Amino acid sequence: MFPLNMQPEALVEELSNFNKKIVSGMKTMSEVGDISEGVSARTKVYTDDKLTLYHYSPLKKDVHRVPVLIVYALVNRPYMADIQEDRSLVRGLLNEGVDVYLIDWGYPDASDRYLDLDDYINGYIDRCVDHICETHDLYRINLLGICQGGSFSTCYAALHPEKVRNLVLTVTPIDFKTPDNTLSSWAQDMDVDLMVDTMGNIPGDLLNFTFLSMNPYRLTSQKYLDMVELLDNGTKLRNFLRMEKWIFDSPDQAGEAFRQFIKGFFQGNKLINGGLMIGDKEVDLKNITMPILNVYATKDHLVPPSASKALDGKTSSEDYSEVAFKGGHIGIFVSGRALAEVPPAIGGWLKERG
Repeated sequence: MFPLNMQPEALVEELSNFNKKIVSGMKTMSEVGDISEGVSARTKVYTDDKLTLYHYSPLKKDVHRVPVLIVYALVNRPYMADIQEDRSLVRGLLNEGVDVYLIDWGYPDASDRYLDLDDYINGYIDRCVDHICETHDLYRINLLGICQGGSFSTCYAALHPEKVRNLVLTVTPIDFKTPDNTLSSWAQDMDVDLMVDTMGNIPGDLLNFTFLSMNPYRLTSQKYLDMVELLDNGTKLRNFLRMEKWIFDSPDQAGEAFRQFIKGFFQGNKLINGGLMIGDKEVDLKNITMPILNVYATKDHLVPPSASKALDGKTSSEDYSEVAFKGGHIGIFVSGRALAEVPPAIGGWLKERG
């Protein structure tokens, strides 16, 4: 045990310093200003209901001929991939000469209650791919999926292999029932029919509370105590608040899509075991023939490495690679190490494959 200094003088001094930081921090807070949602220059090039397709301005003169479409999860907002200048997957890819597009799903409302996975995968994603192909006079593009968006991208690559040149997956669950998957164990006994039939769309705040509950002390208490040390630094405080904004910026989930995802992926584990139906077609991983780069995080508490690595050997691809990032589910996008390792690995891998 480490001895604690419980002398009255020490406690008074510590409390006094704490209060001084709080008081001085109020001025810093008042000067923070608006918190941005993404930092890289981009252009809206296509819309479809709530969806917006963005094209990012290149940072290099010579860009890869085949662009990349980033498909993010339906949970939370995609600006996590471009959260700040020195912590941006998008910026890192642009610096590698990658031509980047990104899908922003928007905020579903009551009118989207009956959207299902067929609408998202064979509808929205497919139309975005077609738009990019027409723009660049191509018949295939590169697909980069993040988390649930990676699962969607895997399904899309299996259903439309002729439209995907290369498939990149980051922190993507493939096997939804690995023993170390806490989120999956919670989902097994969920009465998703009762939830959707009662609420319609699933509130984003409810799902966000679930994710925070997986690591409650660090994600709901400790970080705010640590924030006190940032109050005298406007840049660090702004970055902290930008992350907080993203964490609590949780769109509602379209009811039918949520029902299908929980039943088909978590409870049925059909993506890897077979039998997953998207619309009237079955997702067969053996239809995936294009090169695959699978990037996972070794300390991921949401998508354990075993859940991602399960893809190895399940497709017909003869060009399968894995990259292990020493960090967590969010750290793979926002840490300094991630910026130095992940975009160059993806950019170099894509460049080698045309």
